[in-house]
Amino acid sequence: MSSEVNAQQRQLVADRAYHVCEYCLMHEDDTFWGCQIDHIISRKHGGTSTLENLAWACACCNNYKGNDIATLVGQPPQLSRLFHPRKDRWSDCFRLQGYRIEPNNTPGTATEKLLQFNLDSRLRERAALAQTGRYPAIEGLARMQE
Repeated sequence: MSSEVNAQQRQLVADRAYHVCEYCLMHEDDTFWGCQIDHIISRKHGGTSTLENLAWACACCNNYKGNDIATLVGQPPQLSRLFHPRKDRWSDCFRLQGYRIEPNNTPGTATEKLLQFNLDSRLRERAALAQTGRYPAIEGLARMQE
């Protein structure tokens, strides 16, 4: 299969995610740069462009994640894989504390660290959206329950 994602795949991935970032739960309508396709396992690491390896990610999450598939967490630091939207339940790895995204397990901790979920700028953005009832959006709540 080609390493490029075609328009049909892109639409299927977006629809499957309810047009919400599968990492931080931001709806694409509420992001400045929108959402984009993420290769969960990057092509650099042998990942394919099949639907099982594609996620819908906001530009912030996708840029912070880059080609990474793991990071060091804990004391002493140990390598941990990241949250995998096709294999892990969001609510097993994370919980919302207001508009903060807190990890529930080691992959959640690794992902929260690497994707910088709780940077001040990202917290301010989610807080402003929460005040208007847009975070988490109803679609984000649905993602949490899957």
